[in-house]
Amino acid sequence: MISKLLSHVKDYKKYALLSPVFVVIEVVMDIFIPYLMSLIIDRGIKLQSEAEILRVGSLLIGAVIIALITGILSGYFATKASAGFAKNLRFAIYKRIQEFTFKDIENFSTGSLMTRMTTDVQNIQVAFQMSTRLAIRAPLMMTFSLFMALRINKPLAMNFLIIFPIIGLGIYFIFSNASPIFKIIFRTIDRLNSGVSENLLGIRVVKSFNKMEHESEKFNAISEDIYKYNVKASKLMALSNPLMQFCLYLMSIMIAWFGTKYILDSTLMTGELLSMLTYSFQIQISIMMLSFVLINIIIAKSSTERVLEVLDQEPSMDLNLNGEKNIKNGSIEFTNVLFSYANDEDKCALKGINLSIKEGDRVGIIGPTGSGKTSLVNLIPRLYDTYSGTVRVGGLDVKDYNIKSLRDAVSVVLQKNQLFTGTVLENLRWGDKDASLDEVMKAAKIAQAHDFIMESKDGYDRKVERGGTNFSGGQRQRLCIARALLKDPKILILDDSMSALDTQTENSITNSLSETRPDMTTIIISQRIKSIKDTDYILVMDRGRIVDIGTHEELLLSSEIYREISETQSEKGDFDAKEAQ
Repeated sequence: MISKLLSHVKDYKKYALLSPVFVVIEVVMDIFIPYLMSLIIDRGIKLQSEAEILRVGSLLIGAVIIALITGILSGYFATKASAGFAKNLRFAIYKRIQEFTFKDIENFSTGSLMTRMTTDVQNIQVAFQMSTRLAIRAPLMMTFSLFMALRINKPLAMNFLIIFPIIGLGIYFIFSNASPIFKIIFRTIDRLNSGVSENLLGIRVVKSFNKMEHESEKFNAISEDIYKYNVKASKLMALSNPLMQFCLYLMSIMIAWFGTKYILDSTLMTGELLSMLTYSFQIQISIMMLSFVLINIIIAKSSTERVLEVLDQEPSMDLNLNGEKNIKNGSIEFTNVLFSYANDEDKCALKGINLSIKEGDRVGIIGPTGSGKTSLVNLIPRLYDTYSGTVRVGGLDVKDYNIKSLRDAVSVVLQKNQLFTGTVLENLRWGDKDASLDEVMKAAKIAQAHDFIMESKDGYDRKVERGGTNFSGGQRQRLCIARALLKDPKILILDDSMSALDTQTENSITNSLSETRPDMTTIIISQRIKSIKDTDYILVMDRGRIVDIGTHEELLLSSEIYREISETQSEKGDFDAKEAQ
C-alpha cells in the first residue's frame, strides 16, 4: 500500500531524500548543544577558565547556527516534497476518474470522489511531510539523547526507561480506538459532500418545490453526525497530551531526586545534571512529536485506503489505447445486441437489437419513456459496452478501435446540456481546441447559435457561468450542437437535444446539417414526431426492442405505437395532423 502511494512522489523524490539528511545534521547539533553547555559550566565557569569558555562557547555558537540552518532547510525540502507529492497524487486520481466508465463512476458518489481528491489527499500530504521530517527527527532525538544521558550517568539515565511502557500502552489504546472512528468520519463527510453537490446542482428544483428547509434539515443531520464522531475521536486524541505531561513531570522529579543524591555523593557534576534535565526534556518532546506524527498517520491511513480504492479501480471497459485509429465511415451495425446496466441478462435494457445504418443516413428514434432509446445510442461511442452481441462502426467492432479515435468520430449531444465555466469560445472549442474563429462561427451558424451569441457586446468572449445558467435552455442546446459539430464527426447523435427549440429553429438546424454534411450519419432521438418525421427512416422502440422501422408515412399505417403517439400529439397540438397525411 505504501509503495503504491510513494510511487507518486516521482520528480520530488530528491527533496524527500534531502529533508532527512538535514534532519540528521540538525539532531546531531541539538544533541551536541546540551553537552557543550555542561562543559562551559563544569570546565569554564566552575574552574574560572576564560579560554575554555571562549573555546567551548565558539563551538556552541557554531552548533546553534548549523542547527538553525539545517532546520530551515529540512523544513523547506519537506514542504516542497509533500506539496509536490500531493499534486501528483491529485492528478493521478483525477486522471484515473477520467478513464472510468459511467458504471465505474457510479461505484463512487461524486461527493466521495471530491473528498478523496481534496481532504484525503491533504491528510496524506500532512502525514508525508511529517514522515520526512518529524518522524525521523523524533526517534533520532530520543535515541541520541538517551545515549548521551547514559554516557553522562548510566544509573540516572536508566530511570528514563520507566516512561516508555507507560507511553507505549497509552498510545496503543488511543490509536486502536480512534482509527475506526476516523473511517466513519470520512464516510459521513462523503455523504455530506454528495448531498451538497446534489442540492447545488438541483437548486432550481429545490426552490421551485420550496424544499429549502427540508434540505437544510438533511444537511444539519449529517453535519451533526460528523460533529459527534469528531468529538468522540478528539476525546481519545486529547488523552495523549496529559499522558505526555505526566511522563514529563515524572521524569523531571526522578532526575531531580536522584540527581541531587549523585551530586552530594560527588558522582555527578552540576553541568552534567543540567544536561541530563535537557536530555530528558528532549526525550519527552521527541515522544510528544512522535505521538503527534502517529495521530496524523492514523488519519492518513484511512485516507490512503480511500485514495487507493480509486487508483486501484481498473476501468470496467478496456479502452484499447493501441486499437485502430482510422474510422472509415459513419455506417453503424448492431448484431444480436443485449445490454444490461446491472450486467445481468435478466435485467436487460436492450434485447435482441439487430440494426444496420448506412453512412449518411438520417435516422429518427422514438418510443415511450424507458424504451431504451438513449441506451441504444450510448453503445455507439462505447459510453457503455454490450452484455453480448456486437456493435460495429465503419465495418469494425467498436471494441477494436482506440477509444479516443472512436469518440472523436462520434459526436453525442446528450439530453442534459452541460456548459463549463469560461467563455463561449472556450466551450465551443471543446469540439476542436485548434479550431479557428471562422470555423467556430461556421459551426455556430449551422446550430443557429451565431445570432444570439453576437447579441452580446462580448460576442464569442461572453462569459459562461457554471453549468451555463446564464443561457436559456434552447441557447444551451444550440451551443452544445455547435460544439459537437466542431469535432467534424462521421456520426452525430442528437439525444432529445432540440426539445427546447421552436419548430422553425429546429428545421433550420436539420436543413443546414443536410446541406453542409450530407455524408454524416445523423441520429435524432425525440419524443416529438415533428422533429423526426422528415428523416430517412424512423426506429420505434418499446421495452428495449426495436418494434418497427419505416418512414413517417409507413409507420402511420403499420405501427400501432407510432400511430398512438401521433394521435396523442395531434390532440395536444404538438403535431400538425394535416402534415401527417
